[in-house]
Amino acid sequence: MVTAAVACAWAWQLQTQLQQANVVLDDYAARIGDLEARLSDTDEGMSQNAAVQAAKIKELDTEVRKLWDNVWKQTKARLGTLEASSKSHNGKIAANEKSLKSLQAKADSAASDLAKLKSVSGDLSRLMNSARSNQAEVERVADTLNRINLDMAKLNRQVESNAEAVRATDAFRRQVNGSINSLEGAVRALQAAP
Repeated sequence: MVTAAVACAWAWQLQTQLQQANVVLDDYAARIGDLEARLSDTDEGMSQNAAVQAAKIKELDTEVRKLWDNVWKQTKARLGTLEASSKSHNGKIAANEKSLKSLQAKADSAASDLAKLKSVSGDLSRLMNSARSNQAEVERVADTLNRINLDMAKLNRQVESNAEAVRATDAFRRQVNGSINSLEGAVRALQAAP
């Protein structure tokens, strides 16, 4: 009877730990949702400065690492507690097998959550690669714009030079026309003289 009472107390303690683990997992799910929302915002803001995107990615990577560390620490602490309890209750292993199976299911759930975190980490990596390629494209466009600006400056200088040449040609033409008119006037005057 005492053994059953101890087993029940131990099962109750494990159930409490499981409930606490569920609360922690819900918290992690909320934080993962927040990270996914940040990722979505980052996707929408790809036209922003690459340095700003890199800072956001670094912040998200830090958050994922914090989550990973917390999950690992809590899982490790839970496993240590379970092993100590198992050693102290060697005679009650058969009665507590159902509780251990339930804990195994929770550990599988935690492994599933860790797999989701790895997936988010992979998404971050792909996002960083996309940001790098977008930055290269922006630099390529900037180089093209610089070349176009240089060509425009050359054309403007050439047009200005051509305008000066046209003005000089017009001045020369007026001078020649003036000389021709003077000569024509002199010829008329000579022809008109008796």
